[in-house]
Amino acid sequence: MNIRPLPFDHPDAVKLNDQVQAEYAARYGDEGDVTPLDASMFDPPLGRYLIAYDDLDRPVATGGWRTQDENDEGYADGDAELKRMYVIPEARGLGLARRILAALETDARAAGRTRMVLETGTEQPEAIALYESSGYAPCTKFGHYRDSPMSRCFAKPLHST
Repeated sequence: MNIRPLPFDHPDAVKLNDQVQAEYAARYGDEGDVTPLDASMFDPPLGRYLIAYDDLDRPVATGGWRTQDENDEGYADGDAELKRMYVIPEARGLGLARRILAALETDARAAGRTRMVLETGTEQPEAIALYESSGYAPCTKFGHYRDSPMSRCFAKPLHST
């Protein structure tokens, strides 16, 4: 597997984003994640977007982070928000999500971010298990879905190593 930094609006990113949105809609019975996102939010040094490719150069997984600072949605200064973590069904169980997550944490730390935060939902138990096993702990709810009873928010300090 090969993980590459690419723009959030790259055609492969758009394709995978459409797939994750369809999965959200199937799991939650709605239109998917409507959090406002713009491709520029993932441009370094304010963020990063990664795509994993298999040995046949097919895009199979994504993930990104974007800068957040204290605001009325509950973020704190120094936050890096994880967005659009996704692995296609055929590539699950290969450790790709864990590899992308680690790469994003390293990148956010290098950019001066002090905490990685993420929001997921009750219908994504696999995601919750990944984050908890990667050192994330429940935190005060934030972001677009902070008032939803299905929302679960997690955080992990990004200490220098």
